[in-house]
Amino acid sequence: QVQLVESGGGLVEAGGSLRLSCAASGSILSIDAMRWYRQAPGKERELVATFRRGGDKIYADSVKGRFTISRDNTKKTVNLRMNSLKPDDTGVYVCNGEITSYNGDHLLTDEYWGQGTQVTVSP
Repeated sequence: QVQLVESGGGLVEAGGSLRLSCAASGSILSIDAMRWYRQAPGKERELVATFRRGGDKIYADSVKGRFTISRDNTKKTVNLRMNSLKPDDTGVYVCNGEITSYNGDHLLTDEYWGQGTQVTVSP
């Protein structure tokens, strides 16, 4: 059973920084991509950043130059460094992964979601 667990959210003043982490666990064979989405009240879910297996990084225009997505050496944790935070960055940040795992019987490639972590940026 693959699980994604986020950590690192919190309350910060505008202009501050936060670092989010998403740790994947389970019988993981490969990770094709990991993404961070955010959901703000009254707004549609927004794809914030993507880290692809080949190392490509893709950012939403709203966070380019301020956010950095990275992967640690184990390749099962993806981090999102958020600098120069704005009140508009407030929301629940959710980790998503396209992951191939072994369930004891066969290989399974599926999309997995974490529970989310709250980020609140005060003016």
